[in-house]
Amino acid sequence: MTLYEELQARGLLAQLTDEKEIADLINNGKATFYIGFDPTADSLHVGHFMALTLMKRLQQAGNKPIALVGGGTAMIGDPSGRTDMRKMMTVETIDHNVECFKKQMSRFIDFSDNKALIVNNADWLRDLNFLDFMRDIGSYFSVNDMLRARAYVNRMQQGLTFLEFSYMLMQSYDFYRLYHDYGCQMQFGGDDQWSNMLGGINLIRRKDGKDAYAMTINLLLKHDGTKMGKTAGGAVWLDPDKYKPYDFYQYWRNVDDADVLKFLRMMTFLPLEQIDEMDKWEGSQLNEAKRILAYELTAMVHGEDEAKKAEAGAKAVFAGAGSLDTVPSVELKDEDFNENGAIDIITVLVKSGQCSSRSDARRSITKDHSITVGDKKIDDFTWELKKDDIPAEGILVKKGKKNIKKIVRA
Repeated sequence: MTLYEELQARGLLAQLTDEKEIADLINNGKATFYIGFDPTADSLHVGHFMALTLMKRLQQAGNKPIALVGGGTAMIGDPSGRTDMRKMMTVETIDHNVECFKKQMSRFIDFSDNKALIVNNADWLRDLNFLDFMRDIGSYFSVNDMLRARAYVNRMQQGLTFLEFSYMLMQSYDFYRLYHDYGCQMQFGGDDQWSNMLGGINLIRRKDGKDAYAMTINLLLKHDGTKMGKTAGGAVWLDPDKYKPYDFYQYWRNVDDADVLKFLRMMTFLPLEQIDEMDKWEGSQLNEAKRILAYELTAMVHGEDEAKKAEAGAKAVFAGAGSLDTVPSVELKDEDFNENGAIDIITVLVKSGQCSSRSDARRSITKDHSITVGDKKIDDFTWELKKDDIPAEGILVKKGKKNIKKIVRA
């Protein structure tokens, strides 16, 4: 099986241009390609992780990845798939996030000996002259075509600023610069990026002529960003300080039955033959497939040791086997308790991260009836946990069957 055929079999290809040229380049390790990452936070998340695994697959076959960090485009904000405008960030915040991204990416991609590059589009976007840019680049874009683009169509009724409308030109110019400065022939991205990516291809072809046509090829990474990597408490981050390895493990351990094989194919490096065998699995065997998925992805992101700890913690909680030491804990300090030496259950749930807000906690208690402390079911949102009732080894707080934290005293 060729690399291109493997990407197809893993369900990674959604749309692409120039299939023959793409297959030839990546199968023979001749592609230089890029994926863009806008640093809108100080950590990569699961959506980025999927892109990084794709970059790793192609790099292992001899192709050269370019990770383009959007220190320039992050100042605008990509409107694709959004119903409102992104919050504007300061240059200092963006630059800090860029450095965080660079550190995390090196865990997945080999940047030694020029095997891959990290490039920041702030290098060419922040110092652009507006009039020169519009004369040199803007003249190649049709407003009529842009208004039909998927990147903008969802925002037209809510209102789209000119600032956001210019994003396609910026992303297209990124491809143009990478093509000329680094010999980059391909762009990869999520399916919500299709219109922006076509903009880059068309810019090179129209501006540079036939020579650019054969090499300006575009491959699309398919993912469901609205579903994958989202929880009630927000995004699933790759930074262990923002999202604990145990929680990361549990996120994948609890995916829907219908998704587990899809995620195994798309994001792990297990042989397809092994995953195909799991197609026959049912019932309890599907739980084993989820365990494999959770372990493999946790090991890739956080290392084998953290994956083993997370797995041991899950067994201790759900199977009653082993120590609870590996269950993620939340420490309560003396000042967290009131003058009676107690803390209300709503505060506990918010502090533990099991509920995103006090209203979410109240709903979980009184409507969903999903909260248990130790062996006690909690149905009263005024219930308080007393300091003296927390044993030295801690007490488990459960939201439903799978969202579990250990509360300990400082």
